[in-house]
Amino acid sequence: MNLPVTGRTAEDMLAEVARLKEHDLPVRGGQVTAYVYDTGRAEVNDAAARAYFEMLEVNCLDPTAFPSVVEMERQVVGAVADLLGGGHGIFTSGGTESIMLAVKAARDAAGRARPNLVVPVTAHPAFHKAAHYLGVEVVSVPVDLSTYKVRARDVEEAIDEDTILVVVSAPSYPQGVIDPVEEVAALAVAAGVPCHVDACVGGWLLPWLREAGAPIPPFDLSVPGVTSISCDLHKFGYAPKGASVVLFADPAMRRKAYFASAAWPGYTIINATVQSSRSAGPLGGAWATLQALGRDGYLELGRATLAATARLREGIEAIPGLRVLGDPASSLVAFAGDGIDVFVLADEARGRGWFLQPQLSYAGIPANLHITVTGVTLAGVDSMLKVIAESAEAARVRGPAVLPDGLVELVAGMDLEALDDATFADLAASVGVDLRPGAGQPEMAVVNTVLDALPAASREAVLVRFLSVIYSS
Repeated sequence: MNLPVTGRTAEDMLAEVARLKEHDLPVRGGQVTAYVYDTGRAEVNDAAARAYFEMLEVNCLDPTAFPSVVEMERQVVGAVADLLGGGHGIFTSGGTESIMLAVKAARDAAGRARPNLVVPVTAHPAFHKAAHYLGVEVVSVPVDLSTYKVRARDVEEAIDEDTILVVVSAPSYPQGVIDPVEEVAALAVAAGVPCHVDACVGGWLLPWLREAGAPIPPFDLSVPGVTSISCDLHKFGYAPKGASVVLFADPAMRRKAYFASAAWPGYTIINATVQSSRSAGPLGGAWATLQALGRDGYLELGRATLAATARLREGIEAIPGLRVLGDPASSLVAFAGDGIDVFVLADEARGRGWFLQPQLSYAGIPANLHITVTGVTLAGVDSMLKVIAESAEAARVRGPAVLPDGLVELVAGMDLEALDDATFADLAASVGVDLRPGAGQPEMAVVNTVLDALPAASREAVLVRFLSVIYSS
């Protein structure tokens, strides 16, 4: 029974929370190079947590009932607009919701019967998710395999009379490179199509890197033809999770992102976001983080991030068998292996206490490992490079992950829908992955190697079953 008969004390519950988190990756210190963003400044985290708690029970559903929400959002969105070329914005729960609203606004404004979205293969899957939910077709275009940037001519060739939006990234997550925003936006104008810049990762980072001396090209709403841009504050804004902003150049387009319904006898329904009732906690946390750091704080973090990224790239390139992919303009670094299985390397690093994020091969881009450099990385970059070098050598000695004969073919040909969760869990256990609660962090080289050998559709089917199993009761 999941619900206790009688209520528990706070002390008892917090003790269990600590137990449940026993196998979690650490969120502070910089040894986890994905998912978390750390300033290294405890006082900033404390200020954000206190403001988050203060706004926790305030409901953003009705801004007339809670005017604090309106003022906080004006200040937070205004700060993002000041940094990214102006515009009219909405505070959202994250990059996926910001992207969802940008696609909805473009779809509703265009009014096409068979709308499509033109995106580089390196664009975030949130665009595919938005298209799936909103009934929009995705038209993917390749990237240059030497720079990993989309080519404007490929975008131009993909646009047709049903295109409602073209997308570029600043930067794209996989290799941290900035697409040619000015070129693509110009051709979008010529075609009469809106252009969205996905700056979820870089929107709050690139301006500070530029101010710190990095050669960052124009990418925001100041670029002619850019009609919307998304920017996550829970990434390089260092706010607690649940904080993003989508900006529109035209307030009329922002209104297309809204949803209103009067077709019922209840309270008035007008939503700026996908959610209706939502806590103002993330808004409070974001507001407090921006206020606590200020311009000087973000510039200092930008300088530290720039220095750490340069040191990391230089160090990885010096390790035999490793190479950085592309020329990342931001603080996202991806590296592949020559004669070194990067999935085995990741497991070796995990065993040494460091998490490096595996990325599967796709569209001609090799399998690689991804590192997000944050404000705290500089202090530990030499330790990180030592672990990467040791792990690379250990991976070279171990050799590539060995798969049971016929496993890939078996999985590729299997009707996964015909399996129940218990059977799928047994299949995972047969390759060394224990999905039972409390099993801890498994080695993933074999699993990643299997996934890497499968086509995208089969990968997706396996991942859905994986998620179903780990949440089964």
